[in-house]
Amino acid sequence: MSPDIKSVTNPARDNEAHRFPVSVKGVIIRDGKVILCRNERDEWELPGGKLELSESPEQCLTREIAEELRLDIEPASMLDSWVYTIASGVHVVVIAYGCVESSLGDAVLSNEHKAVQWFPLAEIDTLNLPDGYKASIKSWSRLRAAGNSAR
Repeated sequence: MSPDIKSVTNPARDNEAHRFPVSVKGVIIRDGKVILCRNERDEWELPGGKLELSESPEQCLTREIAEELRLDIEPASMLDSWVYTIASGVHVVVIAYGCVESSLGDAVLSNEHKAVQWFPLAEIDTLNLPDGYKASIKSWSRLRAAGNSAR
């Protein structure tokens, strides 16, 4: 059977696949501390947000961090991706980037979060923070220490 006939008799089923929203998050480290935002579930999380169809993950992250914190960043390195189960039946694909600040400004709390705080890297394991975020922070910290992708 030729490929053309097969595609007509067995159409692609991609549109039937289970779908997840995509959230692009950024790890920003300054002076040995990482900035985190407290969400409505009383978890700490990395800043960032939902990917829109009209933008790349890097554009999304730059926009979201400017909106949430009024910080100017450049995504420097994709660190990892994972599926986070927020609650039963509620899942999101998280893509994490290591970020470099374009300028050093003061972070401003937006109405999207309950709090924003810079935490020493040594405290990360003690926080109510999803394990995937902890892994991303540690990964970016190691890359920066090795001199890779850090400006």
